[in-house]
Amino acid sequence: MLTIRREEPDDAEAIARVHVRSWQAGYAGIMPDEVLRRLNPAAWAQRRRDLGTADPAHPFATLLAEVDGRVAGFATFGPYRNNQDRGDLDHRYGEILAVYVEPAHWGTGTGGDLLTAARAGLTERGWQEYRLWVLADNARARRFYERAGLSPDGAESTYPVSLSGGRDPVRLRELRYTACLDA
Repeated sequence: MLTIRREEPDDAEAIARVHVRSWQAGYAGIMPDEVLRRLNPAAWAQRRRDLGTADPAHPFATLLAEVDGRVAGFATFGPYRNNQDRGDLDHRYGEILAVYVEPAHWGTGTGGDLLTAARAGLTERGWQEYRLWVLADNARARRFYERAGLSPDGAESTYPVSLSGGRDPVRLRELRYTACLDA
């Protein structure tokens, strides 16, 4: 049975594990293997705690999908980040920053349920339009968002991926998708 609830402080480890596993599966062949191999769930959990995303006063909210009491995915949403900068928010638009699902739950509707819940959260906060960024080479995610009614709006960006040994980062092309929210 699937339930969706708001993130709590003790959820950081479970969210980080899902985040890392979904990156490793979903970005295989898109991001360099060395980057995916070195992902560290403990470090990602600490980053979540440091950002304070579980605090109800935080401008971004994270919703968890649980199946039989275990975190199967999460979605994070809030105000739109200009240049994807959490310190430069544009409150005219909502943004979905993340929808990640444990690979074992891909194709089960968990991602769609999380997206629906995140859109409801954006609507409750008063937004009429929302945006999100997706890697251009992530065909699976792009199909998911397009089936959900989002479409590219022409804006592009690059996502820098740090490499070890002082090498220049890999720059991955991102596309911005947008859609209107039902009132």
